[in-house]
This record gives sequence, structure tokens and C-alpha cells, in this order.
Amino acid sequence: MNQTSSIIEIRNLRYAAHGHPIFEDLSIDFPSGRVSAVMGPSGTGKTTLLRLITGQARADAGTIRVAGSSLAELSRDELYVLRGRMGMLFQNGALLTDISVFENVAFPLREHTKLPERLIRQIVLTKLQAVGLRGAAELMPAELSGGMGRRVALARAIVMDPEILIYDEPFAGLDPISMGVILRLIRRLNDALGLTSIVVSHDVHEISSVADVVYLLSGGKVVAQGSPQELHSSKSEIVKQFVGGLADGPVPFHYPAPDYFGALLARDGDS
Repeated sequence: MNQTSSIIEIRNLRYAAHGHPIFEDLSIDFPSGRVSAVMGPSGTGKTTLLRLITGQARADAGTIRVAGSSLAELSRDELYVLRGRMGMLFQNGALLTDISVFENVAFPLREHTKLPERLIRQIVLTKLQAVGLRGAAELMPAELSGGMGRRVALARAIVMDPEILIYDEPFAGLDPISMGVILRLIRRLNDALGLTSIVVSHDVHEISSVADVVYLLSGGKVVAQGSPQELHSSKSEIVKQFVGGLADGPVPFHYPAPDYFGALLARDGDS
């Protein structure tokens, strides 16, 4: 992988939720201008990592630097300014159901700028054109398919021309055609707009087709990183288990429990 600067740098991160440790000594660099995928078994804190990067949660220890700024040192107003340089595609799209597609995409512009209406219209139609939905501008969210709704949410995420675009499980619930469209948009938008993209996903084979670098999380740390090709050829048992979708391996399928047969044969009232 070619050397490049990092727009997000995480060092020795520790974070616990309700006394349960999520990250322990986590360090990651997200390279500028690349598509980075964050993967790992359920419960490894992938979405939590996004919340930490965007300042929605505060680390217990360690540092997170975004575009040269340490999140721990930013005031609330400074954090809001930094968030303006990020776009976010939520798992379910999170469209506002009572306003049209056009107004959903226009919402960030109306909230954060004082642009004239004519310019807002031009920007919104440009972003909808980029995701192939300019013709759906006057539809309501209830009239959209799941894939269309995700594309409208993507148009909204890029309407402020962010430097960093974050996708939280962008393929969840999509049919193969819609998934293919979103995959192509992730790659095309990243390259055409000069973005840095971070994609959290469980879909190993799909995201591997567009990611430049993949980080595999487990046990609160990065257990493997590299290009998709490097991970697919890895000898690591945890990497082979995750990439191959295997039930048996370092990551247990069963939640810890007493002996199975003992529990089945136990009398009522026995522990």
C-alpha cells in the first residue's frame, strides 16, 4: 500500500461503556483520500468507533485526532465546526418522513448556511443527480424503496461537500441490485470528490471490492489490517474465520453458559 497522510489518527484508545471494556489500546490511521473498511464480529465496537470519531462519545484514555485537531481539546463550538467537515450515512438512512426528498437533502444547507434559495436548489439537484435520483426530488420517503432511500440519505450526506464521509452498515437490508449501486457510489464519490471514506460493514466480499484498506477489529484492538487481498491471503486464524464466515475459530459462536446437557437435565429450581 502506498504511503499517504492520515486524516484521522487514533492512538492507544481506551473506552468502556457501562463498565464493559470496548477498546483497549486501540490504534488506527485512516489514510486521506482512501476508502477504509472497518470490519469485525458483532459487538466489537465498530459503530462505537464512529461515535468516538465524530465526538458523540469521549474516550477514557488515548487520543483521537481528526484533520489535525485533538477531539479532547476542542470546545463544543469547535467540535460542531469540525463535524461540518464530515458527512454521515446512518444504518437506516434516517430520512425525515414528513418532508420530500428534495427537502431532506436541502435540510443541512438550510440549517447551517444562509445560501439563497436558487443556489440551494442547484446544489440539491446536483447531489441528487450524482446518486441517480434527481427525478425523485418531489417524492416522499414513504414512496421510496429501501435502496432509493439509502441513496437519498447519501445525497444528504454529501450536500455540504464534506472531507470525510462515514458509512454505518450501508448495505444492511439491501437487495443485490441496490447493494451494487451503493458500492459503485461509494467508490465513485470518493474518487470524484476527493473524499476520505470510512465504511463499517459486515459484508466481507462486497466491501472488499471497493476498499483500499481493511481493519479487522476483535477484542478491543486491530487484529489485522491491509488491503482486501492481503487479508484474504492471511494465515491468521481469526482473519480466516471472519473472512470465511466460519462458526469454529478464535471468536466463539456461543455466549458463555453452563454445561449444555447439565442445563437440559437440571430440575426446576436448580441453577
